[in-house]
Amino acid sequence: MHSVGPFSVQVIAVALAAVLAWLAARLLWRKDGTGKRAAAVLLDALLIGLLAARALYVLRWWPDYSAAPRAIVSVGDGGFYWWAGLPAGLAYLAWRTRGLPPLRQAALGSAAIGIAVWTFAQGYIVQARRASLPALALETLDARPVSLDQYAGQPLVINLWASWCPPCRREMPVLAQAQADYPGVRFLLINQGEDAATVRDFLARQGLAFKDVLLDPASRAMPALRTRGLPTTLFFDAQGRLAQAHMGELTAARLRQTLQDPLMSPPDAIRLQE
Repeated sequence: MHSVGPFSVQVIAVALAAVLAWLAARLLWRKDGTGKRAAAVLLDALLIGLLAARALYVLRWWPDYSAAPRAIVSVGDGGFYWWAGLPAGLAYLAWRTRGLPPLRQAALGSAAIGIAVWTFAQGYIVQARRASLPALALETLDARPVSLDQYAGQPLVINLWASWCPPCRREMPVLAQAQADYPGVRFLLINQGEDAATVRDFLARQGLAFKDVLLDPASRAMPALRTRGLPTTLFFDAQGRLAQAHMGELTAARLRQTLQDPLMSPPDAIRLQE
């Protein structure tokens, strides 16, 4: 599983860890209302940590966000710097519980449980990314049969889309720009459930030119790639192994960050200078 609804698995992992930490505070430190107060402090710390993690991320990729300010609040894309948010949240916990040993013990103890859950979830995510390109039969716009696994050999971005899908349409220009900016990465758009005439007409009307567009009339790519919604974007390294996955509309900043990951950077790629 790569995502839940429009949220990336990284965001879901944080939400799960936060809920368990909150429950731990309420259940393990009930005496004198300490657990209730610790749970409230944890929620405040979580909010501060998330704001710090998002703010640093937005600042790092500000040119992309300034071009599309609406994307700043699209937190479902997983655009957070956890290395900034975690210290900020813990620092708030330490400050808020200063001089209150029982409250500090409850808050930090519950936070430790949440961090342990989050760490375990990250390990699960890494394991899930070891999937490889499946040998899935598809066809080109001119009805030529191709197998999906034949595209292994260079970094690959696969986008599952349909012309009737509003977020698919909105992210198309972002993908088209990335195709121009990252010539060392191959972009493969796999249309779900539509015919060649519909796809050609849509791309022509939108003024979009993609080098690789495939048809999947029976939408077999979705179960094969273990996703349940559109749009879905998957990132494979040069060995055909899954490196990242995202379901939902992809922001320009999140796409650029993922493409600059070492796994997506072939040695001879010509990178766009920022």
